[in-house]
Amino acid sequence: MKVALYTLGCKLNQAETELLASRFSEAGYQLVASNEAADICIANTCTVTHIADRKSRHWLRMARRRNPDALIVATGCYAQRAPQELAPLADLVSDNGEKGRLLETVQGLLPRVFPPPTGKPCRANLNGNARIRSLIKIQDGCNTPCSYCIVPTVRPYEYSLPPSMIIEQIEAKVTAGYREVVLTGTKVGCYSCEGKSLGDLVRLILSETGIERLRLSSLQPQEISPDLLSLWQDKRLCRHFHLALQSGSEATLRKMKRRYALNDYVKTTHSIREAIPGAAITTDIMVGFPGESDEDFEQSYRFCQQADFAGIHVFPYSRRQGTEADALPNQVRNQTKQARTWRMLELAQACQQKFREQFAGNSLPVLWEKETSPGSGIYSGLTDNYIRVFARSRRSLSNKITAARLLTPCKQGMQGELADENQDSGETELQN
Repeated sequence: MKVALYTLGCKLNQAETELLASRFSEAGYQLVASNEAADICIANTCTVTHIADRKSRHWLRMARRRNPDALIVATGCYAQRAPQELAPLADLVSDNGEKGRLLETVQGLLPRVFPPPTGKPCRANLNGNARIRSLIKIQDGCNTPCSYCIVPTVRPYEYSLPPSMIIEQIEAKVTAGYREVVLTGTKVGCYSCEGKSLGDLVRLILSETGIERLRLSSLQPQEISPDLLSLWQDKRLCRHFHLALQSGSEATLRKMKRRYALNDYVKTTHSIREAIPGAAITTDIMVGFPGESDEDFEQSYRFCQQADFAGIHVFPYSRRQGTEADALPNQVRNQTKQARTWRMLELAQACQQKFREQFAGNSLPVLWEKETSPGSGIYSGLTDNYIRVFARSRRSLSNKITAARLLTPCKQGMQGELADENQDSGETELQN
């Protein structure tokens, strides 16, 4: 019996889908791509923006058209926030609290339509990077809402998973051949369980597992301490920090109810760069928040210019019913939001290229994922500081960590060559 899983949204959602995939696989179901024919179609939805809502509905409709006799399931944050909107599109709507029991729920429904699954478990390959990089959920929930954010409504209860459970999951990933693990959650920096902080957890993982690379997902500036940064003396910790800024305007930050000032943010980025040379700092920027004036936007733009970000995720403000910002006056026109988004995206591209170019001529370890297209001999992978590298090799590089010399920028990242003289090397020719 075939199962198709589709994920929208954050790394936490991706981690939960990965866990769902493992459970269905172990139960004997065959996992297929989200656009393939399947007997069970599951959408793990996001509801952070109206665009995420729309994408969720679109996939559910398409799944029904492709598979008219399939069991269609909607779970995740949109299913938590507005199940009545998804009920006409899905046979089963399961909220976040029920997501962990989804396999059992589906199995309870299946005898009405399908015979029980048969066959051996098969490995999940949800993102094309099977047994290379795995996302591990360590924390969930948020009870300190920003004024624009719907997440505390759909994931309201903060909790952290026990260290022993996390260690066990990572050891299982290592045994299965994974090279990198990404720790994720709603508020990773707030991890607290059995007297252990995030720093304590990272120390345990580094000392008790054989994972070759460990990466942290999004953190808040106020969660970065000298003690935490000292852990990056271990080279297995990836030099990548995603620190959500949201706005470079002090007035807008206050309206957003973010829990830091711009000066705090600047101090944190300086501390990171001083402690960890070559670290990539990426961020999120929202444009068009209610009341954002032209001057507020220009302040935000200039702050990002000066911050030397390695990457910027830009998105326009999306009204979410039930949030404080939804009721604020002076909502920004869509046309204005669109214009500001394009300006910020152009800056984001320039910042990304500037960060990459400083490593031209350097050799960095790369975790290779797969060929860019079958038979091309060109492999794509990531450095620990989140630079995508493309290199040519006559032998497979998939799921290997090797040194590569970074050459010149291309549209997707950096062209490179294998640093080991015993391996085939050569500059790749990619579309610029």
